[in-house]
Amino acid sequence: MWEFRGTIWFWRGPSPYYFVSIPEHESTQIADIAKSVTYGWGVIPVEVTLGTTTWQTSLIPKDGVYLVPLKVAVRTAEHLQVDDVIKVRVRVITPIERSSY
Repeated sequence: MWEFRGTIWFWRGPSPYYFVSIPEHESTQIADIAKSVTYGWGVIPVEVTLGTTTWQTSLIPKDGVYLVPLKVAVRTAEHLQVDDVIKVRVRVITPIERSSY
């Protein structure tokens, strides 16, 4: 499990979305286990806790770090906006856990 602080940013691509980037140090640790937990394309299933909200999503690798996508329901529940600095806890969901869903 990893805990870190990061700043919310908005990606205006073809599918606009809000993210927080996992710092390099933690991203390197995640990359070390990525091959054993990814389910394809390098994405990694995780459980994320931000404030009082916990949800499941997938980390996205980009430019040497991983991104945590922040869906609307989470941002609304936690009253979050672009440029807010947030504390995030990320736990990788193992293949064994995924098979039990």
